[in-house]
Amino acid sequence: MTEWVNVRSTAIRRIGYDASSMRMYIDFEDSEPIYTFCRVPERVFREFVNARSVGQHYHQYIKDRYDC
Repeated sequence: MTEWVNVRSTAIRRIGYDASSMRMYIDFEDSEPIYTFCRVPERVFREFVNARSVGQHYHQYIKDRYDC
């Protein structure tokens, strides 16, 4: 089951995580599809949702690293 967390960001609405499949989902403000990231450790998801700047964290640690 996917756990969703609403975040404070101008670019990202919410972030989801399914621990059983290690998939993370990002719902961006300016795009319709929800993006899927594979083989994401739960630690990475927790650090992401707790980041001071979710957008900066995405660009530095998530983008182009967990493609399916």
